[in-house]
Amino acid sequence: MTEYRHTATADIPADELFAFLSHPENLPRYFPEMKVAEPRGGDSVHVEAEVRGERVASEAWLHTDAGTRSLTWGAEGPDDYHGELRISEDGPASSEITVTLHSVREADGGEVQRGLEETVAAMTHAATSDADVEAAEGQGGWTNYDGTRDSSG
Repeated sequence: MTEYRHTATADIPADELFAFLSHPENLPRYFPEMKVAEPRGGDSVHVEAEVRGERVASEAWLHTDAGTRSLTWGAEGPDDYHGELRISEDGPASSEITVTLHSVREADGGEVQRGLEETVAAMTHAATSDADVEAAEGQGGWTNYDGTRDSSG
């Protein structure tokens, strides 16, 4: 099993970043290959992604723990793909995010590591942009997400 890890900082409070990332419907906003992410109840999520030029549908799981600001996820398949994400405070309006991926798939030339770094950058950018828009509109951002409105798109 191969492990990939990346840590970055984001200019958004830790609770706000966690609130944004804990909603699976936001996956397509920062993971370009992801086309559909539909919660199915509990930890189940139906996902569809473009993988090496082919559209692939799968059932995945996503477990959130607000107390530790962590997410764990995985999907059945030949790569035995799963991972963890942890968010900690890095200041009053700053967060540190660490993402770890586990897979039996090994890629040449750092392809997976590079993809992980790009995805973490896209995560923090999407969450920060969304928080800026929500604040400007007076909606209170993701920490006040009430489930009756979908700010993801």
